[in-house]
Amino acid sequence: MLGVVGWIAGGLFVASFPYWVPATVIAMRMRIFTRVNGEEGLGIPGQVVDASLFKRVYSHPAANGRSRGATLSDLFWYWLSPGPEMHQEHLEPGEKYEEIARTTRRILALSKREAEELAARCTARMIDSLEIGKVNVVRLRDLMMPIWANFYYELVFNEPCPPAARELIVGNANDVVTALKCCGLRHMAKRRRLTRFLIDKLQAGNVPHTLPALLSTEEQAFYLQGVFFNTAVVQMSEAMAHLLMVLAQHPEVQAKLAGNLDNEEYLDRVIKETMRLYPLFGIAHRITSADIVLDKGATLQKGTVLCFNYPTYHRTGFDQPEHFDPDRWTKLFAREAHYIPFGVAANRPCPASGLAPVTMQVATRQILQRLLLSTSASHTRSIPNRGPCLLIWRASDCDPRPSRSLLLYMRIRDRWEDVWRSLAQLFLGTYMVWHARRLRLCGRYFEAQESNKKTAVSASVRETECPMRASSTQ
Repeated sequence: MLGVVGWIAGGLFVASFPYWVPATVIAMRMRIFTRVNGEEGLGIPGQVVDASLFKRVYSHPAANGRSRGATLSDLFWYWLSPGPEMHQEHLEPGEKYEEIARTTRRILALSKREAEELAARCTARMIDSLEIGKVNVVRLRDLMMPIWANFYYELVFNEPCPPAARELIVGNANDVVTALKCCGLRHMAKRRRLTRFLIDKLQAGNVPHTLPALLSTEEQAFYLQGVFFNTAVVQMSEAMAHLLMVLAQHPEVQAKLAGNLDNEEYLDRVIKETMRLYPLFGIAHRITSADIVLDKGATLQKGTVLCFNYPTYHRTGFDQPEHFDPDRWTKLFAREAHYIPFGVAANRPCPASGLAPVTMQVATRQILQRLLLSTSASHTRSIPNRGPCLLIWRASDCDPRPSRSLLLYMRIRDRWEDVWRSLAQLFLGTYMVWHARRLRLCGRYFEAQESNKKTAVSASVRETECPMRASSTQ
């Protein structure tokens, strides 16, 4: 009898894993991260800077440092390699950043019509080519990546994306985002294959845009890879995965949109609410280049690492902030709300802030025209499960109602995947934080720059002090 009771108790204990193991492991990860990486940064909003001062501090001219002086930068450079020193988001303010930012804006400067046509063409081509049955379970992020690989390849190179190039771009983007979420280690050989491909394109003169002349060919390849084939592909794929997961979880919203695909105003509200609840950025860190004086005499000292928390900020100042309600935007103006999905205009706003919503609308209409979406999987901002979703072709003779047994299976599988995934994130994340601290990619880069600067100054002083010797060696 005791043996039977023991087996039952053991079974119940194991069955409880999905309810407590992931949360426990996440807490352990955060403690290990702090222990290995050190406590660094001032959380905003928080006790020192509350939500009412969030935009003011974020927009302050002294909140302009990006990488130099923050230990946290070593980790981000590690994840974004190769070429993190050329990644637009991680460049220090100055001539190089300004020139690269201008180049990015110029490449993204499509008319609304051009952007809509390109997004519609890329989405329709990929969805219509899917080799799936009438009903299928997919990972939405995986479904979206080839679409945006096609889109940004054509935007950069002004030609359709060959399958081999798409495979390189998707492989690179997937490897970056998987490492960022600590769901897998980075694979530098896979990333460098894309770098080599871009260098070959540049050397062959196959880039129709004028790139910054102050960059070498390799640096130009790193720039294209970081901005368009890392950030753009990853962020747009995740943005669409969040949006489609929301539609799959709210069939009434999905039905309203599918019944009137031309209702841009309502779709815009749905996108706004999705990006409020699931902002693409978790934490954006900046380093102060001078003291920032706050109200009541409080001061943020020069060199402070400011960690701007988007999810927390997006949940302040709203009624029922955890509730998905697109209609709240009929009474709210985005510029007046605690809502900055693309950052703030005064401090490195996302250069695709105008392009992204337009192309998301088009892609959503193309998908809803063809597919019905349903899911029972969990949906979090970091979306480490890549958005499991049930797709049903609208034109098929299948029952349009999702199978309850299939949805139950999806929910059970997702909960148990969360158990092993959280354990993998604990192990892999700990290793990558330790490895990044050991490599110190960001710290060593700026130390080398400082050393080179001192050497150049020293050589200049010697030439000034001994002009005859300097001229005799020329």
